[in-house]
Amino acid sequence: MLRYMCRVNMNIVLCGMMGCGKSTVAAELCELTGMEHADTDAEIVKAHGRIADIFQTFGEPHFREIEREVTAKVASRDGLVISTGGGCVLDPVNVRSLKANGRIVFLRTSAAELVRRLKGDSERPLLAGGVEKRVNELLPLRTPAYLSAADIVVDTDGLSPKDVAKKIAALCGAGVKKSL
Repeated sequence: MLRYMCRVNMNIVLCGMMGCGKSTVAAELCELTGMEHADTDAEIVKAHGRIADIFQTFGEPHFREIEREVTAKVASRDGLVISTGGGCVLDPVNVRSLKANGRIVFLRTSAAELVRRLKGDSERPLLAGGVEKRVNELLPLRTPAYLSAADIVVDTDGLSPKDVAKKIAALCGAGVKKSL
């Protein structure tokens, strides 16, 4: 097995559309580098309950306030692979927090691939109205923000999560490969 020795005083931040593989790639990246994983959505759920319930009860603006607080807290730590919610880097405050101590990697995924991966998902409030319709509405709106926030762009179509993780580790200068 190969393992990358990673510079632990920085974070690697994964951003992109829902369904692009942020959480799955983060797990693979942690396995390769030995870094810890933090997921902003998981932290929100742990502290505040289901994201769909927050959206329904308090609305998206309230959710984004919570997301901003959680993002700042997670970004202040060192040596993490951080997977963000799909809308996290749309907020310039979150981008500044994440860039202060990390490199942002945009996992660019085609609309067709996102639709394929998200078919049947009923947990994501922003998919209400139909997966294909919402992906085709949101992707062109969000892509410029993802590109603007990103230090690195990795195209994920046709790659396994492990291959994406290896590519990110190499592009982030995660260090010299070492056999275990």
